[in-house]
Amino acid sequence: MNSGYDDKNSRLISDRVNSIAPSGIRKFFDLLNSMEGVISLGIGEPDYTTPWHIREAAIYSMEKGMTMYTSNSGIPEVRQELSRYLKKRFDLEYDWRSELLITVGVSEALDLVMRAILNPGDEVILPDPSYVSYPACVHLAGGVPVSIPTYEENDFEISASDIEARITPKTKAILLGYPANPTGAVMPLEKLGKIAEVARKHDILMIVDEIYSQLIYGVKHTCIAALPGMQEHTVLLNGFSKSFAMTGWRIGY
Repeated sequence: MNSGYDDKNSRLISDRVNSIAPSGIRKFFDLLNSMEGVISLGIGEPDYTTPWHIREAAIYSMEKGMTMYTSNSGIPEVRQELSRYLKKRFDLEYDWRSELLITVGVSEALDLVMRAILNPGDEVILPDPSYVSYPACVHLAGGVPVSIPTYEENDFEISASDIEARITPKTKAILLGYPANPTGAVMPLEKLGKIAEVARKHDILMIVDEIYSQLIYGVKHTCIAALPGMQEHTVLLNGFSKSFAMTGWRIGY
């Protein structure tokens, strides 16, 4: 792989960054933007602006002078409200003081998790295709992404048996992003339960990206952290970008 830096500048960049290939989907977006009469369904973004009551609250906060450093974990009131939201949404109880962290979008949250858990050569199992930043975050943290191909005839779902077949002594985590970007797949509860059994059996951390969890139509989504015995085995990532139309705000947790 090549990062896209020219030879003159590539020596200034670390080998780890140079090993990350440029995003092919971004090149595709650029191509679409240069064409007329094309409706792009590419970017994961609502087609309306952030609701006024959210913008109004932000404006009010700035006018009141709330522009200083916060706690490293984020504004306490936000974390308290998130704790209530996660209880209502997934029936999960998180201590806002010690278990919730505000991040610059879900991508930073994922990057922080990978850097916190991975030693050089540790493996992370993930479905393919998946969100373009998943393998890159694993690489940048010194890990090795282990991809499991998924197919349309199987509704782009990943199976517990496929995961277990790829587990090695270096396996540190399983990374799932369902509802999935880019396939739109939603994992059935039965299959999630079997994956949870594999994770517990092998003492492997589950990392779940729930950013699309409220954009589901005609099916039911279950967060694997809500399954019995799984909250302590799971790092839950989420944010405000999709369901609250706040992509440009870059707020995750």
